[in-house]
Amino acid sequence: MSIKKELSPQYHPNEIEDRIYRLWEESGFFNPDNLPKTHKKPFTVIMPPPNANGSLHIGHAVFVTLQDIMIRFNRMRGRKTLWVPGADHAGFETQVVFDKKLEKEGRSRFKIPRDELYAEMLAFTQANKKIMENQLRKLGASCDWSREKFTLDSDIVEQVQKTFVDLYKDGLIYRGERIINWCRKHQTALADLETKHIEQVDPLYYLQYGPFVIATARPETKFGDKYVVMHPKDSRYKEYHDGQKIDVEWINGLITATVIKDEVIDMSFGTGVMTITPWHDPIDFELAERRGLPKEQVIDRFGKLLPIAGTFAGMRADEARPLIVEHLKQKGLLVKIDENYTHNVSVCYKCGTAIEPQVLPQWFLKMAPLAKKAIEAVQKKNIIFVPARFKKVYLHWLTNIRDWNLSQQIMWGIRIPAWFCACTGEKQSVIVSLTAPKKKCAACSGDWHQDPDVLTTWFSSSQWPYLALGYPKNKDFKNFYPTDVMETGWDILFFWVARMVMLGLYRTQKIPFNTIYLHGLVRDKDRQKMSKSKGNVIDPLGVAETYGTDAVRMALIIGNLPGNDIIISEEKIKGYRNFANKIWNASRFILMHVPTEPQKNKIKFGKAERIMLAKLKKLIRDTTCDMEAMRYHHAADRLYHFFWHYYADKVIEHMKPKLDSDDGTFEKETAKALLLEFHHTLMILLHPFMPFITEEVWAQMPGEKKNLLIIEPWPLY
Repeated sequence: MSIKKELSPQYHPNEIEDRIYRLWEESGFFNPDNLPKTHKKPFTVIMPPPNANGSLHIGHAVFVTLQDIMIRFNRMRGRKTLWVPGADHAGFETQVVFDKKLEKEGRSRFKIPRDELYAEMLAFTQANKKIMENQLRKLGASCDWSREKFTLDSDIVEQVQKTFVDLYKDGLIYRGERIINWCRKHQTALADLETKHIEQVDPLYYLQYGPFVIATARPETKFGDKYVVMHPKDSRYKEYHDGQKIDVEWINGLITATVIKDEVIDMSFGTGVMTITPWHDPIDFELAERRGLPKEQVIDRFGKLLPIAGTFAGMRADEARPLIVEHLKQKGLLVKIDENYTHNVSVCYKCGTAIEPQVLPQWFLKMAPLAKKAIEAVQKKNIIFVPARFKKVYLHWLTNIRDWNLSQQIMWGIRIPAWFCACTGEKQSVIVSLTAPKKKCAACSGDWHQDPDVLTTWFSSSQWPYLALGYPKNKDFKNFYPTDVMETGWDILFFWVARMVMLGLYRTQKIPFNTIYLHGLVRDKDRQKMSKSKGNVIDPLGVAETYGTDAVRMALIIGNLPGNDIIISEEKIKGYRNFANKIWNASRFILMHVPTEPQKNKIKFGKAERIMLAKLKKLIRDTTCDMEAMRYHHAADRLYHFFWHYYADKVIEHMKPKLDSDDGTFEKETAKALLLEFHHTLMILLHPFMPFITEEVWAQMPGEKKNLLIIEPWPLY
């Protein structure tokens, strides 16, 4: 325990927070192995690893606060708590950040040898990781730093690659040419989460295609369109039949088109007829796959038109569009233009470049077999959702799941454990193995070369719960897995949470966590999403420096219902700074007037005191019930109002005259006992939410206390 001293006249969080955190770290109580022997039953949370490429933002502060509340509450309840911190190499995201750094330095990653670039990026992420860890400390995260993990730790890399190899051997991973999201600026395939959809108004062009009129917003993709599709129940086209051949004058001359009747068509869009470009449109690709139709590339990976475009070859597709439209007009094939066509466009979430779907050889994971067990785990209530409504969303997505593209064409990340030998022309021999083949290729005696692509960071992070606990050999995996809660944002339920369930069940045959707690997105006081362009971003470390970490934590929790968006503003944080001041001033009053414990033989609670203590007992019960049900917003709000409006405004005021009685009187000793009971209890109940100020006040309270507040038992009711 720290040495008792008088509380200063004003509360200055900057003067105590770093000292208190060092006290916690030095105590060793963040490590479950150092907790009292009475702490037996494990309670485990694996921290969603923040990206090791920059500072923490307000969204990080939300998950840190929520998870720290869970950990502190359960630690005080006598659970053997483990909160494992970590950091994510963040693949594409870090590559983009580092590309900008190189650009400012006048360098390009495409001109730096792979090994040198990797070493540079590793040093960059390690430096950022150190900064990030100190920021987590500033936010009060009581995680076990001795167990901190990084997604590029050698043991993590080995197990991630082993999962890939095992999945391949089980027939669940295959290499195939399927349509993927392609960013022509970053020259890589992107995960669904790495694309965003923006509403855009573009011209919709109506073009004459033989006897049909088709509508398209992208005439630059239409050079290879030789299939015209309509709904089999569309009476407007009942005279045409599936497989019918029609000669059509098209962009670069006469072609023979084939009629396809298929229910994929939306009869209400345009004229109910469309041509398909399977190489550059996901819906068209699926139709072509289903019907066994050929696919022809029109636009290359750099966004330029290929020779199939004739005189337009070599031009940027978007720049060629008006010229192509003019060409169609000159040929009499432009029927009309709707200038106000509103539609959603997929763009790279980092650079805003329009996604150009491409059909490329990639590594894919078959999701349906894995999804089956993940569905069963939730249907059998082995995993529960907070809030419960996300169960339906989860099940719907898993029921309609598609194969997952695992590979990205970047340097930063975990290499795909596959080895190629180009011994038969365009076809390649492939070996999937953790190590390079020792023998030359049997077909041509050639050397094997590792796949230059890396695994999407979502593949490694989807294995995070069991890998962070040292699967398969570390005792932590045996003692702390499955974990108790996975707390994260609802927006990555599909991209991360569901995949953790699937891969956790695949590798360990156990669910990775018992409860999925989903928080919302952070918005400003006008309910606008926070963004740098809007100038409404709140730096959690900056406001913590100004108003104190406890104020930030309370502002992030009160009003924060699971699954709902979180409203935060500097005014709200300032309001809870005032609450911290209220706690401080009340504590100073108590410590000045109750410097020592009361004389037990002179405590006599009357009816008024018993009513007050009953209200305190009810507060303990209600708070405990809310904490157990993960209604942290209710618990924090109740404690705020109870402390300010009942304890400070009524209880303390009622007891003030009795404290002025002569020392040793029944009135004075009873008042001291009641106030100490209230203050002790309230410091404990508030501790998970406001750990710094409560720990500081606790150290100065009268009585011989052996424990830090961090491991003080939670009160019974």
